[in-house]
Amino acid sequence: MTVILLRHGRSTANTAHTLAGRSPGVDLDDTGREQAAGVVDRLAGLRIAALVRSPLLRCERTLEPLAAALGLEQVIDERLVEVDYGSWTGRTFTDLAGEPLWKVVQQQPSAAVFPDGEGLAEVQTRAVAAIREHDRRLAEGAGGDVLWLACTHGDVIKSVLADALGLHLDGFQRIVADPASMSVIRYTPVRPFVVHINHTGSALAAALSASVETPTGDAPVGGSTA
Repeated sequence: MTVILLRHGRSTANTAHTLAGRSPGVDLDDTGREQAAGVVDRLAGLRIAALVRSPLLRCERTLEPLAAALGLEQVIDERLVEVDYGSWTGRTFTDLAGEPLWKVVQQQPSAAVFPDGEGLAEVQTRAVAAIREHDRRLAEGAGGDVLWLACTHGDVIKSVLADALGLHLDGFQRIVADPASMSVIRYTPVRPFVVHINHTGSALAAALSASVETPTGDAPVGGSTA
């Protein structure tokens, strides 16, 4: 099973340099809408079986063009929602950098619990569980290899990638997940294989088809065994 982790396109909060969190109504800006439209071409040629997303508006907007092009329903999974930043929500990064907790978030995120919110360790637990559960469900339904996509948020994606890499959560700040970037994980009975991180190029299909076969002998993602 292979999942494409798509971060939502650039939002109005991204350009305002504020921590949007779960604030309602945070939409894509003009660049974000262009990025969302571009996802269709970037994934051309790939057989995507399912689209799963965070319930927040910016993820819905990001998937709209792709869902229309593929004729697929957007499946909402609450476990892929943005981090609950609690009372930090809506504040600017410049302001937050002065908080004592900021250093913990940067240096020991596994110990970070946002005031009136959740901890980053909780985020990783729920997000990884969601990804693995959808993988199992789709595998059982298809009876074979399936490629699917999950649209979610930066810290959520980084936490899932850290798990797949066998990296302690305290190292997840070393991972980058830009707006509209795609990261790819192939889950096998042996272990997860991280195929791409923070892919922002024009054609993911070509990049995946060129991927080296995994040690289990699986065919390249998106490729053919014929």
